[in-house]
Amino acid sequence: MSDRDRIEIHDGGGPVFGAGIWHFATYVDRYATDGYGEPRTVLDGIRLAGQVEDLSVVDLNWPFPPASAGIGTGEVKDALAAQDLRAIAVTPEIYTGTFAKGGFTNPDPAVRRAAVDLVAASAEVGRELGVDYVKLWPGQDGFDYPFQADYIDLWDKSVGAVRELALAFPDLRFAIEYKPREPRNRMVFSSVARTLLAIEDMGVDNVGVLLDFGHALYGGETPAESARMAIARDKLFAIDVNDNFRGWDDDMVVGSVHLLETFEFFFALHDAGWSGVWQLDQFPFREDSVEAARAGIRTMKAFHQALGYLDRKELAEAQAAQDALGAQRIAKRALFRALAESESA
Repeated sequence: MSDRDRIEIHDGGGPVFGAGIWHFATYVDRYATDGYGEPRTVLDGIRLAGQVEDLSVVDLNWPFPPASAGIGTGEVKDALAAQDLRAIAVTPEIYTGTFAKGGFTNPDPAVRRAAVDLVAASAEVGRELGVDYVKLWPGQDGFDYPFQADYIDLWDKSVGAVRELALAFPDLRFAIEYKPREPRNRMVFSSVARTLLAIEDMGVDNVGVLLDFGHALYGGETPAESARMAIARDKLFAIDVNDNFRGWDDDMVVGSVHLLETFEFFFALHDAGWSGVWQLDQFPFREDSVEAARAGIRTMKAFHQALGYLDRKELAEAQAAQDALGAQRIAKRALFRALAESESA
């Protein structure tokens, strides 16, 4: 294999790695309502994130958890600087019990306005922190039962709310994180295709997609294909990476289940020239959060290395012939070499 048959690696020696600050939080579920581990503030999470050597940026919930602590933006900026971290995004909490019947789609106009105002306030915080985008995950927007709602009304309210925010903050980008379900049984922004269609209906330039690898799996998508669909329309603003068993949004460590599909996902991103942050969205309920982040990043670094070992010409020939076994053999050869080197380093 000649050098020109290899994929070119990112300038600067590799991608930038990030994580949602919730990766370092304390988790609860409907059984362990007392939580897994000691309670932590956003400042505690930032300190833990600073222990992950290759981590450069974090996505921050807003209001900063716990809201009762009254932690201000200045304190967060100082904590980030102390750990040599940067805030890449803010994620307004428009998915809490306050918005149980919907945020943007709530039947009460006052609650809908509160959801929009909450995002607007988070956008102001994002400006102060110098973020790249505001992440929108309207998890409560949707429905649970047949005949419960007027689907066109839900669609119009969702599209209208995001359009309003995009027009109010033309200097910021808004990334919609789609998901098929949870907490609602059916969410409005439930797939890459529906989200791209909604963005088209909005008619604005500063709204795009945040593609969560696990959400794509959970929704029956092929994440590499979903990424290429969004990139083809210049709408892939960000990614979150994790893994699951496809039946639920498990948010497991990257590559722990769907190793080859995750490698294909990063190949698709790289092949299309996408150069954004490779960002963790893992929920290590019972694992050490720092070690889980290190494990996820170590695997992503191996993916990056494997891209350099991939015989691009040979793969293109196999794909042109739709030679499934041949294409997989080529991909596995590069991936397993990189993983072996990673584990022995």
